[in-house]
Amino acid sequence: MIFVYPPAIFPDPSHGFQVMKSMQMGGGFNRLIVPNQDDISKNNSEFLTWWSPGQYLVPYVIKVITGLNTGRATALVITIFELSGLVGFYIFFKKIGFTPIIAALSIVFIACQQAFITPYIFYNGGEVLLFGFEGWFLYGCAATKKVDLKLLLFILLSGWAGFFCKSSFIWIYVAGLLCVWLRLSVIGESLNVRKLIKNGVLLVIPAIISVACIYIFFLSKGDTPASASTGLKFSLQTFSFPLASPLVAGFSIDDIMHGLLFPTFTPFLTPEHTLWILLLMAVLSLMLISAIIRFVQKNDYRLFVIVFYLVSIVFFTAAYLRQMTISYEGRHFRIIGLLIVPGIIYLVAKFKRPYKAAFVVLCVVLIGINYSFLAKGYIFNKNISSHGSSGFAQQTIDQQSLNYILKLNDENRDAIFVFTTADLPLEITHNRIIILDPILPGVQLNYDDYSYDGHAGPLYLLLPASYSTEQDSTAKKFFPGYKNFTQQKLGKKYVLYSAK
Repeated sequence: MIFVYPPAIFPDPSHGFQVMKSMQMGGGFNRLIVPNQDDISKNNSEFLTWWSPGQYLVPYVIKVITGLNTGRATALVITIFELSGLVGFYIFFKKIGFTPIIAALSIVFIACQQAFITPYIFYNGGEVLLFGFEGWFLYGCAATKKVDLKLLLFILLSGWAGFFCKSSFIWIYVAGLLCVWLRLSVIGESLNVRKLIKNGVLLVIPAIISVACIYIFFLSKGDTPASASTGLKFSLQTFSFPLASPLVAGFSIDDIMHGLLFPTFTPFLTPEHTLWILLLMAVLSLMLISAIIRFVQKNDYRLFVIVFYLVSIVFFTAAYLRQMTISYEGRHFRIIGLLIVPGIIYLVAKFKRPYKAAFVVLCVVLIGINYSFLAKGYIFNKNISSHGSSGFAQQTIDQQSLNYILKLNDENRDAIFVFTTADLPLEITHNRIIILDPILPGVQLNYDDYSYDGHAGPLYLLLPASYSTEQDSTAKKFFPGYKNFTQQKLGKKYVLYSAK
C-alpha cells in the first residue's frame, strides 16, 4: 500500500534528503549546499552532523539500484526495516529465555504500538532504521559467551552500524556493552572481580575505537543536539519523564496524546494535570519494572531490563537537566518500551482469567486507536495530500498549488525558493532552496541571524496563509536585496511572494 502511495515525511529526514540532493549535485559526502547569507549569489557547504546519515543514504542506495523515486525507495526501506525489527526482537526474546509463544505474542504487541505504525504514515528516518537494527544488536549482546575476536569485531562494527542508523544509538550502545561486560564476568551466581577487570579492559578497546572514529570523522565537524546547553534547570518533569518511560513508550501514551508534555495539537489536559499523571506513571513504571525483576526468573532478561532502564534514566535526566536540544518524547525511550513487552506478557500469562481478559481488552483498545490512526493517515496521504516529483505525500499543500510551484521550478534554473517547512523543498529539483524557521508572532528576531544579503535570480517566498501581515513583512525583510514583491494566494494554505 505505501509503495503505491508513499508516506509523508517528518522534518528530520527531510533535512537529510536535502543533503542527498546536494551530494547528487557534487557537494561531497554528507554536505549540505545552501545559499550564502552574506552573498546570496554564492553557496556555502555545511557538514550536517545534527542527524546521522542512514536516514537518507539507505533510501538513496535503493533509489540508485532500482531507479525508483525517493518516496517509493523510502517505502521499501520502511518495509524492510520494520520486518527486520520484528524478526530481530523475536529472535532476541527467544535467546534470553522466553518461549516461542511468548516471543510471538510480544511481537504482536509491538506491532500494535503506534511507534511501529507511524512510519507507514510519516517516514521518521532514524527511528525506523534503529528499530530494524537494535533487535539484532541486542541478540548479539545476549549471544556472546566469551571474549574473542568475533566479540571484539561485533563491538567495533555494531557501534558504527547503530550510529549510521541513528545518532542516539550511542546510549543504547553503552547499555548493551555494559550487559555484555556483566554477563561475561559472572562465575556461578556472582561477579568475579578478576574477570570483571580483565573483560573490561578488553571490551573497552574496540568500544573506544568505534566511538572515537564516530567523533573524529563525523560529530566533531558540527553541532549536535548534545553540543549545546543553556544551563541547569531542575523540574519534576526532568526526573519523572525518564522514570515513566516504560508506560510512556511501551503503551503508546505519548504517541496517542501527540506529545504528553508538549503536545503538537490542542492538549488533552492542563499542564498541572499532565504533570500529576506523569508522576503517577513514573510510580507505576517503577512498580512494573520491580515486578518484572522479581517474578520473571530469567537472569539475562532481568539484566537487560535493569541496565537499559538505569542507563536511560541517567542519560536523559542529565540531558534534560542541562537543557540540551533533546525533546521530551517517548520515541527516545522506545527501546525501554520494547524490552518490557515479553516481561509483561510473561506476567499476564500467570494472572487469573479475569485479569487476562482485562489485559486483552486493553490491547484491543490500543489496536483500535493505533490502527485507526493508520487508516486515517493512509487515506489522507492517498486522497487528500498532494504528490510531486519526490513521491512523498505532501500534507500541507493542495495539488493545484504544488503543481504551480513545480511549474515555476521547471521554468527556472537560477531561482531561489524559500519555504518554512522542510518537506516541500524536496520537490524542487533545478533550483536552490532556503528553509526558514517558522516566524512566531510577537517574537523579537535578530535579523543578522536570518537575513540573506545580495541578489541572485528570481526569489519565490512561500509563506503560510495563516501568517499575519507583520509576519509576512518580517519574512520579506530577510532578503534586503529584493524589492517590490508581488503577492499570489495559492489555495487555502499558502501565499506566494515573488520578486524578480
